[in-house]
Amino acid sequence: MRLRAALLALLALLLTACAGPASSAPEVSVSGEPGSKPILTYVAPLDPGRTYRSTIWPGTGPELRDGEPVLLNYWVENARTATVVAESYSASPVTRELTPAALGADLYRTLSGAHTGARLLQVSPPGTGAGNDVPTVTVVDVLPLRATGQHVDPPQGLPTVKLAADGAPTVTPTGTDPPTSLVAQPLIRGSGRQVTRSDTVTVQYVGFSWKTGEAFDSTWSRGSPSSFSLVDVPAWADGLADQPVGSQLLLVVPPTYALGATQSQELSGQTVVFVVDILAVAAGGTS
Repeated sequence: MRLRAALLALLALLLTACAGPASSAPEVSVSGEPGSKPILTYVAPLDPGRTYRSTIWPGTGPELRDGEPVLLNYWVENARTATVVAESYSASPVTRELTPAALGADLYRTLSGAHTGARLLQVSPPGTGAGNDVPTVTVVDVLPLRATGQHVDPPQGLPTVKLAADGAPTVTPTGTDPPTSLVAQPLIRGSGRQVTRSDTVTVQYVGFSWKTGEAFDSTWSRGSPSSFSLVDVPAWADGLADQPVGSQLLLVVPPTYALGATQSQELSGQTVVFVVDILAVAAGGTS
């Protein structure tokens, strides 16, 4: 019995020696404010043997759901050289479905169970992530797909807006003559940075006829927000300028503004109404 016990103890020691010391998580510091690009600090090169994940801050919004759209800002660095491989903060965020096929297995696992508003860190070995042939350090911000903030009671005389459970708006016409000048009425006031006239915006929106209340264009029905430069849409530049990210606006656009909608045969000469959720902005008007 004593010999058997001694042999078992020796075997356990040999197995421990062969396994080697447990690898520790790489030391990566992430700073930066919500809505802005992250600042990564670490000693390069990093060559992780497996993927490491951590939450920089948890989100306070809804939990992400399998198979549904997610709106993401991302920052990816080559972990060997600490150089940027890809990023979305200088352009616009991307919409993807929460599936392994759309995101890759590693990022899907990182995002699974996260909440809207979260900032997440992923350190991956080669063969995963955006830089497939190098190890990567990735930061992902999970952005909301609808306006978030304080509700504002609009004045009388404007179409009534009703939101579905997912945030998609409908409007009830007033039955009155439309205003002759642009109206930009906040319905929800966000707390993000203010929009400038030259920004690229990422928005959810629906366009309606003032007269009938019927929708003629909708990102909600397409299943993905839209990003474009306000330089190209003067009516939206006038209406969205100085509004904070996270806001929802009711834009009443008279036919004096050059819009593709109001120049169509169906809406020619008509006033149109947009309900716009401002989700993100990037400076400079690049698209």
